[in-house]
Amino acid sequence: MSVWTQVIGQPAVVAELQAAVADPTAMTHAWLFTGPPGSGRSVAARAFAAALQCPDGGDGTCHQCRTVLAGSHADVATVVPEGLSIGVTEARELVRLAGRAPSQGRWQVVVVEDADRMTEQASNAVLKMIEEPPPRTVFLLCAPSLHPDDVPVTIRSRCRVVGLRTPPVDAVADVLVRRDGIDPALAAWAAGAAGGHVGRARHLARDEGARLARKAVLDVPLSLVSLAACLNAADDLVSSAKEESDRTTAVLDGAETEAVKTSLGVGARGPGVAASRGGAGVLKDLEKRQKSRATRLGRDSLDRALVDLAGLYRDALVLAAAGEQTPVLSHPDRRQDAEELARRIGAEGALRRIDAVLACRTALEQNVKPQIAVEALTVALRLPAA
Repeated sequence: MSVWTQVIGQPAVVAELQAAVADPTAMTHAWLFTGPPGSGRSVAARAFAAALQCPDGGDGTCHQCRTVLAGSHADVATVVPEGLSIGVTEARELVRLAGRAPSQGRWQVVVVEDADRMTEQASNAVLKMIEEPPPRTVFLLCAPSLHPDDVPVTIRSRCRVVGLRTPPVDAVADVLVRRDGIDPALAAWAAGAAGGHVGRARHLARDEGARLARKAVLDVPLSLVSLAACLNAADDLVSSAKEESDRTTAVLDGAETEAVKTSLGVGARGPGVAASRGGAGVLKDLEKRQKSRATRLGRDSLDRALVDLAGLYRDALVLAAAGEQTPVLSHPDRRQDAEELARRIGAEGALRRIDAVLACRTALEQNVKPQIAVEALTVALRLPAA
C-alpha cells in the first residue's frame, strides 16, 4: 500500500509532493506544511519523507518506507515537542543531524512537528541551516498557519509552502471503517463529531471515555444558569483536563524515570557497580521535562474542550442567522442544543460568546492560571434570565 494513502482527502497536495519526488533536480531543501488541526500536516510530511527515501517513490512496502513510517530510519530525524516549546538546545541538535551526509537513504531528512512551538532562539538556529543547507538535506516543518506568530517570516520566505485543508467527513469515516474496522455508523458519527479531524475521530470511535468527556463539555452551555453553575462548570472543565493529563503522564513518567535510573546505576548493587556521577542532575532535568510535558498535555486537553464549546456557539450563530437555509454544523449530533442556544441568546449573543472562548484560549497561551481563565469564561457564557 502506497505511503500516499495515509494523506486523506488531499489529492492536490499528494500530486505536488509526488512531482517533487519524481524530479530530484527540482527538489526544494525546505518545506513548510500548514493546515488546521486534524488536516494531517505531519502525516503528509512523514509520507513525503518516506517517498524521498524510497527508490520507487513511496510504495509503502520497502525497507525504506517501513522504517521511515516506524520512526527508525537512520536518515530521518523527527522532532515531536513533548513540552511547551522546542528550545535552542533541541534546535542545535537538529542542525547537527541535518549537517550529516545520508548513511542509508538518498536524503538526510529532518521533520519538525509543531514547528510553531520553536522559541525565537531555536528558530534562529534552524534559519541559519535553512539559509545554507547541505546539498542532500531536506527540512520538513509543520505549523498551523503562515501567521508570523506560528512561523517567522524569515523562515517562511525560505520554504516551499504546502497548504492542507480539513479532510471531508466522508473520507475520514471511510478510513475509520477500512483501516480500523470501526462500525460504519459509529465511524460516521465520530467523523462528524470530530469535524474531519482524523486523530480525534479515531479516538472518539475507540474510547467511550472520550465520548463521555465530549458530552460533558457540550452540556456546559445550557447549564450556565447561575453564578454557582458557572463556577462549578469551570472547576469541572479544569479538573477533567488535569485528570486526563495525569493519566497520560503517570504511565510515561514512571517508565522514563526507571529507564534513566537503570542507565545511571541507581540502586544497583554488587562488586564493580557504581552509580554514574551527576545522576541527581540528570534526574532533575528529566523531572523538569516531565512537568513541562504534563503542563502541555493539560493545556491541550483544555484547549480541545474550548474548541468544542466554540463550535457549539458557532452552530447557534449560524442557526440564528440561517433563515430558511440548512447550515452545516460543527456538532450535528447536538443540533437541538444549538437551536435552544440560538433561541435564548440570538446571533449577537452567540458571537459574543465565541469571542469570549477565543479570549480564554489567548489567556491560557499567555500563562494565565487555567482556573482563573476558565472561571472568567464561564461567567461570560452565562445564559440570560429566562
